[in-house]
Amino acid sequence: MLNYVWLGLVAISVIVAAFTGHMESLTTAVFASAKTAVSIALDLIGIMALWLGVMKIAEKAGFIQLLARAVRPVTRFLFPDVPGDHPALGAMTLNISANWLGLGNAATPFGLKAMEDLQELNPVKDTASNAMIMLMALNTSSITLMPMTIIGVRTGLNSANPVAVIGPTIFSSVMASIVAVLAVKVFISAGSGSTLKSLGKALPVVLAIVAVLAGLFWAASRWLDPVAFKNGVMLVSTWLIPLLLLVIPVLAFVRKVRVFEEFVEGAKEGFQVALRIIPYLVGLLAAIGMFRASGAMNFLVTILSPLTNLIGMPAEVLPAALMRPLSANGTLGIITELMQTHGADSFIGMLSSTIYGCTETTFYVLAVYFGAVQIKKTRFAVPAGLLADAAGILAALFICRVLWG
Repeated sequence: MLNYVWLGLVAISVIVAAFTGHMESLTTAVFASAKTAVSIALDLIGIMALWLGVMKIAEKAGFIQLLARAVRPVTRFLFPDVPGDHPALGAMTLNISANWLGLGNAATPFGLKAMEDLQELNPVKDTASNAMIMLMALNTSSITLMPMTIIGVRTGLNSANPVAVIGPTIFSSVMASIVAVLAVKVFISAGSGSTLKSLGKALPVVLAIVAVLAGLFWAASRWLDPVAFKNGVMLVSTWLIPLLLLVIPVLAFVRKVRVFEEFVEGAKEGFQVALRIIPYLVGLLAAIGMFRASGAMNFLVTILSPLTNLIGMPAEVLPAALMRPLSANGTLGIITELMQTHGADSFIGMLSSTIYGCTETTFYVLAVYFGAVQIKKTRFAVPAGLLADAAGILAALFICRVLWG
């Protein structure tokens, strides 16, 4: 699937640039994107070394296995192919939890460690396993409790209530996560040749969960103080990293683990992982940069505008929605411009802010996670991630219409 996506982006970009006269801009974008990709990978080295070192200590002390057993009921459903005591489950749990709290710097090393552990179980080393795709989908649709980046932008643009998007972001990202899990399960069922009878049984349960979550969100919005919620999440986010860095080595030392030696062994892997990622990042980011610079994105917006008008999405927001799976910085630039033009507290400002918070940069996540373990055949990972993105965007449109439409 990724072969077709990459080739399509490159071919369309060159053709469109030839007709629009943007060939020089396209060439500049290719080299700039390649440089950005290498910079991203190099920036990851220190973070990767730190957290993989801590993970090595936790693994030697048995903490990862304890965590895996604690969340076994959930992981058995999400990752039925992974043994209940496998260390990958603990790493995946840490990865998902860090994403929920907005600790992106910590979430990525945990996720990459999980991918390496899953690769040990993978019978076909160049092809993504079902568990790998589920992990990727959960990362591209991660529940967001505190969208701090967009709250900071809204604050800088003098929003009267910068934290007003917390509730809608939680609702939309939860919907995206549910669709991500369901999509992966459907693809697995269809791909294995089994019937979809189990899906028919599961679908009413999923819809019931969605309805319950929507009801809980409505009830919570009646009494929950957004500022108090923000302060609570920020308190956890601020203290979690220092506590992990203190508690894990201390308890491991009590268990007779040579903490510094194990830390160094784990940290060595950080440099190797970052190097393995570079070719994948260069390829994808270069193609995405070409697509933007050629003017192809503008053509896509024009083609899809009738559809977005039909569902009530302002045409101004469409470029941000389309850019979100491709580039976080590009999306943030578009949304900042929208809020400067229309106002941070306008419907367009609220909707675009919610879209940024409830969706992820799917192709970046895919390149980093699969690139770390040399996966070339991603199977249905791309459509599953894009379905989750679409669900998050539609949920954002729905809840923003309810609250501010």
